[in-house]
Amino acid sequence: MMQVRAYRPEDRTAKALVFYRAVREGAASFYDAAQRAAWAPAPEPDWDEPDPQMDQWCWVAEDDRGMTGFMSLDREGYLDMAFVLPEVMGKGVAQALYGALLDHARAEGLSRLTVRASHLARRFFEKQGWRLDAAENYAADGQIYETFLMSLDLGSRP
Repeated sequence: MMQVRAYRPEDRTAKALVFYRAVREGAASFYDAAQRAAWAPAPEPDWDEPDPQMDQWCWVAEDDRGMTGFMSLDREGYLDMAFVLPEVMGKGVAQALYGALLDHARAEGLSRLTVRASHLARRFFEKQGWRLDAAENYAADGQIYETFLMSLDLGSRP
């Protein structure tokens, strides 16, 4: 049975593997091999760099096999990371993570969320009511990625 919980420092290795597999396998039909290799170069964390999710609100989904996905939101309402294992795509994992993230964003009083979405993420966020603000070619690690700047207005708190 799947559960969603807050991210912990000891989740870093599992998070790196979910990210690697989501990019290398899950995004294979949208990004070429060079793009995927630059985006997710290794299935291990970069231990020389701090863990960015420790400075964000981050949730993980797990089942009896371990972590199946994660989503993170920074303090300004930027949805930084949203990745699930290829074998659980379309099975409610992203939806459960998104529900936790959205509930927290509202509880924190955020009025607007933003994201730079990949092709796969764009489809998911559009189904959640996000607005496409612009398509943008994004340069990173020597590659150009077609990305989608999107936003969701949560409204202001009374």
